[in-house]
Amino acid sequence: MEEQDLKNKRVLIREDLNVPVKDRQVTNDTRIKAAVPTIKLAQASAKQVIVMSHLGRPSEGIAITDQAEFSLAPVAEHLARLLGNEVSLVADYLESPESLAELKGVVLLENVRVNSGEKANDDKLAQQYAALCDVFVMDAFGTAHRAQASTHGVAKHAASACAGPLLAGELDALERSLTKPDRPMLAIVGGAKVSTKLEVLQTLSTKVDQLIVGGGIANTFLLAAGVEVGNSLCEPDLVETAKQIMDSTNIPLPSDVVVANEFAEDATATVKAVAEIEASDMILDIGPETAANLSRLIAGMKTIIWNGPVGVFEFEQFATGTEKIAEAIAANKGYSIAGGGETIAAIDKFQVTDSIAYISTGGGAFLEYVEGEQLPAVEILKEKGR
Repeated sequence: MEEQDLKNKRVLIREDLNVPVKDRQVTNDTRIKAAVPTIKLAQASAKQVIVMSHLGRPSEGIAITDQAEFSLAPVAEHLARLLGNEVSLVADYLESPESLAELKGVVLLENVRVNSGEKANDDKLAQQYAALCDVFVMDAFGTAHRAQASTHGVAKHAASACAGPLLAGELDALERSLTKPDRPMLAIVGGAKVSTKLEVLQTLSTKVDQLIVGGGIANTFLLAAGVEVGNSLCEPDLVETAKQIMDSTNIPLPSDVVVANEFAEDATATVKAVAEIEASDMILDIGPETAANLSRLIAGMKTIIWNGPVGVFEFEQFATGTEKIAEAIAANKGYSIAGGGETIAAIDKFQVTDSIAYISTGGGAFLEYVEGEQLPAVEILKEKGR
């Protein structure tokens, strides 16, 4: 975008403003803040700046008034405060595109995922988006792995299409951490299931010097190491896969854990050595000894990739492990990149934002890039450039 002449042009920017909202208030504005520099840069010279995004998973083809919980209205209000100028939220932009010309300030299009054909990358819908602008800017790294009308099709049909600074920055940061990383290199992958992150675990196991697994993923690896995990979330059918990954790289497994008899906010937390886990126990966090050992390991790393918490950090009694990991990454003087919705939430909760070298706004896109997959919304920009 920095290389484009935007003077007197209508600029349409696809951002990822998919943020948590509760009681009509944005509860974590990391993604909105990340988009602000791009929007301000466009405002400096463009005739009009139009922004589009999705929020949540509304039903396609149903008016936003009938599923108001997915409206971008709270996002528009929050964005206006961050920009310091008016943000007009428009819902009828497909029916009355000419009405946009009269609006001042920044225009925010209502949730694109209510539009029929958005997910299917419908050509007609993409053309309607493209007709709204002279220049299309793809800046939403978090949706770059999806070939949809607002991320891929619009770029194909727009008179001019380019990458925004946020998207370019995300790709540069990932490239730096994966192509020629400073060694030793560590990846931390947390989450509920091995199956959802199987490919990224297999890819990283061939690239990194150390791999830390957390959450339900770690339980499957413990099971693969012969540890009984009681009533914990795990995937016995992936034990052999876990063993193969452990053969590829060094994976330090927990020596102690925090368990409970139920998954609940008021559940009683008990620290146990892994050998003491009983049939009724659910592992919901790593224990203090494990947290200390992993923190020492993290301290010696020069490149760190972090995706996913190591425990149920949303519940205070099971948050300590993730907090200690976050603090250790923050204290590390090497290059750290973190991504994924839960990871961003943990970074925000434990107030280490300023100490992480790069915080990616992407979750699925982050993982797919690490896996070596091509991102459709990036590939169409390359094609457009050629």
